[in-house]
Amino acid sequence: MVEAFLGPVRTVLKGVELVVSRQCAPRNRSRRTVLRSICAALGVWMALCTIGRAASGSGLRLGDICRLKGQETNTLHGLGLVVGLRGTGDSDAAPTARALARMMQMMGGPVTTDRFGQLNLDDVADARNVAMVFVTAEVPAVGAQPGDSLDVTVNAINAKSLEGGTLMLTPLLGPRADIPMVYAMAQGALSVSLDGPPTSATIQGGAKMEAAVTASFHQDGLITLVLDKDFASFDTTQRIESEINNFSQLTQGGLDADSSSLASARAIDQLHVEVQIAEAYRNDPIKVISFLLTIPIQLSSRSTRVVINEREGVVVIGEDVEIAPVLITHRNLRIEAGGSPGFVAVDGAEVSANAKLKNLADALNALDVPTEDLIAIIKTLKRKGDLFGEVVFQ
Repeated sequence: MVEAFLGPVRTVLKGVELVVSRQCAPRNRSRRTVLRSICAALGVWMALCTIGRAASGSGLRLGDICRLKGQETNTLHGLGLVVGLRGTGDSDAAPTARALARMMQMMGGPVTTDRFGQLNLDDVADARNVAMVFVTAEVPAVGAQPGDSLDVTVNAINAKSLEGGTLMLTPLLGPRADIPMVYAMAQGALSVSLDGPPTSATIQGGAKMEAAVTASFHQDGLITLVLDKDFASFDTTQRIESEINNFSQLTQGGLDADSSSLASARAIDQLHVEVQIAEAYRNDPIKVISFLLTIPIQLSSRSTRVVINEREGVVVIGEDVEIAPVLITHRNLRIEAGGSPGFVAVDGAEVSANAKLKNLADALNALDVPTEDLIAIIKTLKRKGDLFGEVVFQ
C-alpha cells in the first residue's frame, strides 16, 4: 500500500531509491495519513533549505568565532559549613565536627579543649543540622572588581539534603592552590532546585568580591586570538591571518591607515592566531582590537558534517553529506540508496551516483521512522565507511 505513494518522494528526493516492504505499513494507517506525513516532511525540508540559503548569505565577523586569550572564566572555590538543616546533615563526620568547633571557637563560643590543647569534638559530635560543603563561584571572562556579586553553587560532601540550610561565611580562594589568596566571601540561604538533587543548591548573588580579578588580554602589543572549538581548523586560522593582513583600508573608530601599518597577524595552529599591534597604536589597543573584531570572515563550507545529540534526539545533517550506494535493512524496512537511470531529475539536475544523507533522512521521516533508528543507521553507515562526511556526537 505504501509503495503506491512513494512516487513523489522518489522524484523530489533524487538520488535515493526507497523500496519499502509491505510489512512496514501500519495496518490502521489510511492513504490520507501517509500523504499527510510525506507532505509534512517535504515542507520541513524545503523550509530548512530556505533557511540554509539565507544563512549562507550572511557573513560572520571575527569576534563571532573567537575570543582574546586572557579573557577566560575563572572558578573560585572553598570549603564551608551549612547550618539550619532538618537532621539531614553530616553524621559521624570528624572533619565537619572539627570545622564546626573551630568556627565556634573563633566566634567566642564555649568549646572546651583536652589536656593537649586540642578542641574537644565531643561537644559537637551529635550535631545533625550541620554539613560541610564545597562552595564554588564563577568569575566571568571580563573579570570582577571588589564589591561585585557572583552566584554561588553549593554541593554537599556527606549530607543527605541541603534543603532549608544557610551557608556560613565562607572564604573563596582562586583556582591556583599554591596561592592561598581570598578573592571573595560567600554566605546566604540555600535554594534547592525542585527537579534537581537535594544535595546541590545555589545562592543568587551569594558571593561578594574582596579582590579584583582582571582579564589581561595583551602584552607589549601582542594579542592572541583563540578560536571557538566549533570553528577551529588550519583553514580558518589561515583565512583570519589573510583577512587581517590584507584588509585594504581601516576607517572605523577613527582609524585611517593601511592594515599593514595597523597590525600584523600570524596563524600559530588550528586554534590560535597571534596579532602584533603596530608601534604607533600600542597606546590605544582597545580601539585597534574593537576594529579587528569587526572584520568580516568568510569560512569554508561546513556542509559535510553531521552533528548528533543522542540525549535530545537531534540530528543536524549538512547539505553535502553523501552516502555510497548501499542496501539498508532495518526492522521491516528495506532501503536501497544510490543513483539509478530510472529516476526523474528535478529542474534539469543530473542524478548523482551517491545519494544525499539528508534525502534519506527526509524519506525515513516521511515514513515515521523514529529518530533513534535514523541515528543507528548513520552510525552503521559511518562504521562501514559508506558515509562521506564528519560525524560529531554531542
